[in-house]
Amino acid sequence: MPETIDEIKEWLRERIGQPVRIDAQAGRKRINTLHGTLAKIYPAIFIVHLSDDEEKVQRVSYSYADLLTHNVALTFE
Repeated sequence: MPETIDEIKEWLRERIGQPVRIDAQAGRKRINTLHGTLAKIYPAIFIVHLSDDEEKVQRVSYSYADLLTHNVALTFE
């Protein structure tokens, strides 16, 4: 895993459009696991479109600092 925010941005830029599993801390001893596709990256955040059986588009965004501090973990499938 990259160790600086610039390295994280470049690491994600190479993986736009790939399926991803997100493990995000949701509080004390709770982890939310989501599945989706890395959609876009911006200067401060990145966007993931979630896989869902419904027709509506759901998305989540996280900051690069979330990855750096291990509050969010990404696993590309």
